[in-house]
Amino acid sequence: MAKQTKKDENPHLKRFYYPLDQAVEKPFNWKQMTRLLAYVKPYAKTTLPLAMVAMLVSTLVRLAVPIIIGKLVIDQAIANKDITLLTYLVIIISIMYLFSYLGNRYRIKLVNILGQKVIHDLRKQLFSHVQRLSHNFFDKRSAGSILVRILNDVNSLQELFTNGIINLLTDIVMLLGIIVILFSLSPQLAIAVLVILPIMFYISTQLRRNIRRSWQEVRIQKSRLNSHLNESLQGIRITQSFSQEKENTEYFNGVNTDNFEKERLAMKKSAYFGPFVEMSNAIGTVILISFGAHLILSGTIEIGDFVSFAFFLGMFWEPISRLGQIYNQLLVAMASSERIFEFLDEQPNVEEKPNARVFANMRGHIEFDHVQFSYDDNRIALHEISLEMKPGETVALVGHTGSGKSTIANLISRFYDPTKGKVKIDGNDLRDMKLDSLRNNISVVLQDTFIFSGSIMENIRFGRPEATDEEVKDAAKIVGAHNFIMRLANGYETEVEERGSILSAGERQLLSFARALLANPKILILDEATASIDTETEVRIQQALKKLLHGRTAIMIAHRLSTIREADNIIVLEHGKVLEQGNHDELMRRHGEYFDLVKSQFEMLEAL
Repeated sequence: MAKQTKKDENPHLKRFYYPLDQAVEKPFNWKQMTRLLAYVKPYAKTTLPLAMVAMLVSTLVRLAVPIIIGKLVIDQAIANKDITLLTYLVIIISIMYLFSYLGNRYRIKLVNILGQKVIHDLRKQLFSHVQRLSHNFFDKRSAGSILVRILNDVNSLQELFTNGIINLLTDIVMLLGIIVILFSLSPQLAIAVLVILPIMFYISTQLRRNIRRSWQEVRIQKSRLNSHLNESLQGIRITQSFSQEKENTEYFNGVNTDNFEKERLAMKKSAYFGPFVEMSNAIGTVILISFGAHLILSGTIEIGDFVSFAFFLGMFWEPISRLGQIYNQLLVAMASSERIFEFLDEQPNVEEKPNARVFANMRGHIEFDHVQFSYDDNRIALHEISLEMKPGETVALVGHTGSGKSTIANLISRFYDPTKGKVKIDGNDLRDMKLDSLRNNISVVLQDTFIFSGSIMENIRFGRPEATDEEVKDAAKIVGAHNFIMRLANGYETEVEERGSILSAGERQLLSFARALLANPKILILDEATASIDTETEVRIQQALKKLLHGRTAIMIAHRLSTIREADNIIVLEHGKVLEQGNHDELMRRHGEYFDLVKSQFEMLEAL
């Protein structure tokens, strides 16, 4: 397959262009930059003032030295052959440069500390905010694109905060000081030399939008690259199982090439500014020499003033050039900050009311009152269903894929809010209750168990960090996980990597049972929780659950109908509607949808 670099020419790249990961078209404005600089405010009375003092010391020295050289060294000491004065002036200049060195040293140290603190605060706020966002936010975005915002986009602001802000202030002070001094030395020469500034400003303004857009594209493409890397690493076993390494590499090469092209183009456009400043410097130097010589010959300007003027003119283009680099930093920072603030401005679809109440002593009485729900505007997942789950009752939800079983579980945990109707627990509309108060009383066990990096003990204790070691072990014993844990190298202190790759699927599921039960919930949701467990283990868990579910409301979602025979109430769903409900024996006698499901599974098992 030929390597292609353009988005519309490479069909492999289509899967990586997420609709919500597009360029944010906003004009460069100081309102947005002010919002970004607000992160410096906590340090405005400590680190920042010290850095500014250090900056002013070094800047004032740089402005003073050329004046001393021109008016005192050349026009006084050298012109009058005064060796003593010349010696004193050399010593004074040396001391001033020492102060400048110390000022620069402490400025660099302080701004680096400032930058690291700001980046720490920003990343902390962004991560905390993302943690609070609703499930539909994550439904529409890849994990890789979210990682890029928290890592790469925040990192791209580091240079701005560690050097850019102080350098910007330094160069502005330097430029203003130089302009004032140039006009005080020779207004005529200053006007002649600086006449090219308006032209330079106009051309640089035309470059801004183009450069900024290019850096936005770079950030977006890095997000896509990271998304593909994350997807590839997560699915490496599937890739190898289907021998798709070559195809996956071609995907990566396409995305990587596009990333290279976007960054190359952005760097190319940004590189225009430096040579443009150098060309302006060259023109200014030609004007200085030709017109300056005329002024000297006509007696309008002294040689010492001309030398000082030449010093300052050389110094003038240096901050101009740096301002171009800083402007590039600002463009990168603006592109990144727009993407960061896009996340920070995202509000949870599930919001907690200011006057939300706390569940004092949840009993676990669940009611769905004419609940309708849709994940989007195109398909309704639940059609105004009404049902009741009594405290301490084990309720099973059955039905074909897409019937609404998991949606009901998601609404109980309030991962989503109903689009119509009410979900109530103990008579309280969930929208009136505090989220932590609700979810602290609910444990969810999923089919795809997630195991965190850390020890077995830490994974079981995840939902209840204050639990003692004995309580952790008791929970593991109840679900039958203790024996296999003790066979591991370090027992409960055995370290497991991300997703628990050293454990079998059944072992990971048992750990998730122990984790959920240790949390001691009033409501326990088992979403296909026994799908990865062998029959013998399942029997042990079912026996343990009979004791553990006493006094708790349990919602079991299962396709293997053998696991729900003992449920107090079985609710049969189809296309978001309740078809029938009752216990196993009642439903079997009705010969309805549940009967057909049981019969079809029985026939399938016989065929095997």
